[in-house]
Amino acid sequence: MGSPLRRWRGFGKPKRAELYFRWSIYLMPLIVLPVALLGLAAQTGQYPVGSARVILAVSLATTLVGIRACRTSLDHYLGRPTDHHRWLLANGAVTVVGAWALLLTGPAIDGPTAPPPTLLLTTGLLVVAFAPLSIGLPLRWSAPAAVVLALVVAPAMMLAGMSVGSTAGQLVGTVLGMPFVAASCRSFAWLTAVVWELDGARETQSRLAVAEERLRFSRDLHDVMGRNLTTIALKSELAVQLARRGRPEAAEQMAEVQKIAQESQREVREVIRGYRTADLHAEAIGARAVLRSADVACEIDLGEHADELPPPVQSVFGWVIREATTNVLRHSEAGRCLIRLRREDGRAVLELENDGVPAVPLPSQGGGTGLRGLRERLAAHDGELTVPPAAAGTFRMLATVPLPDHADRTDQAGHADQADRTDQADRAARAT
Repeated sequence: MGSPLRRWRGFGKPKRAELYFRWSIYLMPLIVLPVALLGLAAQTGQYPVGSARVILAVSLATTLVGIRACRTSLDHYLGRPTDHHRWLLANGAVTVVGAWALLLTGPAIDGPTAPPPTLLLTTGLLVVAFAPLSIGLPLRWSAPAAVVLALVVAPAMMLAGMSVGSTAGQLVGTVLGMPFVAASCRSFAWLTAVVWELDGARETQSRLAVAEERLRFSRDLHDVMGRNLTTIALKSELAVQLARRGRPEAAEQMAEVQKIAQESQREVREVIRGYRTADLHAEAIGARAVLRSADVACEIDLGEHADELPPPVQSVFGWVIREATTNVLRHSEAGRCLIRLRREDGRAVLELENDGVPAVPLPSQGGGTGLRGLRERLAAHDGELTVPPAAAGTFRMLATVPLPDHADRTDQAGHADQADRTDQADRAARAT
């Protein structure tokens, strides 16, 4: 029991939803076997051993083939490669052969008497056989297929003693009951497809956010460099023409080219600095908006002294929040996320915690360098990134950076202590 439970915890929400809907569809063919067993139990002693064996064999065969047909049909509906047509044909063939075997080996069907369990089981087989057809075939083809199944079984009903009118009425009632099965199974298949589409949309949203940021950077870089490079090219060409003519203005033009190049370097640095700097409050607000759009309850507590932190510390914490938000969306099925900033022993501590961490990590689309990059950013400010133990299904991360004022006070206290010890030593030396 432990192994299936671990596998279940390792599944993401889309996979769990698919398993739930799958087994809801599988219940259709699974109903056949217990119904047959209950019918035999109610008619104990009235059926020959051979007929009972036929009923059990037919029930078991239609159940197994029906589940397989439902499975391949759902895979086909979800766009996965499968051989569902072969299993639909097998399901129809087993249903028809089983219905004929039940009707011909069972007791004769008399008009005024109650229908025997074999007739009721045959009707159930026809209704259940429509479950995979409603998923694996277009709706315009599934209904004719159901009618064909009913017509193929009609001669067996008449051979079992039913009149033409009774046979027609029985089959019409059976066909009218099939749409309810089709509605249930088709709805489950549609919900499964919707769940996977939503999961794909969330992954696409993450990729689009990255692409949008890259486009913004390229646009800003183009705006800065495009005009300056054009000016440099024109002035350089002018300087070349002036130099060929021996004009002294060529040196002035080249001086302007040098000035524009230096200005371009400064502007590029500003663009890169703006791209590499993350605002703490902006990143917190953005993280809350993105997580809430993904149906994740996000609690953010930056405290009262967040604005008092040095700008480099605020920037590196903004990067930590950005990376943590990406990890929550891509590597977990979180329903709750906590971001808290506090001061502790002269250090600024940013705590991030989320639930929904599967026992088996979800596949990553990246190279897994996010945490390593954060550690490098924090190390540049003498900080560190730790992942302390947390409860099962929970991920907790701590980013700590020493505050400069505390470091200064520590150094001053250390120097004062050293000065006191020096004075004490001098006094002791003079006393001796």
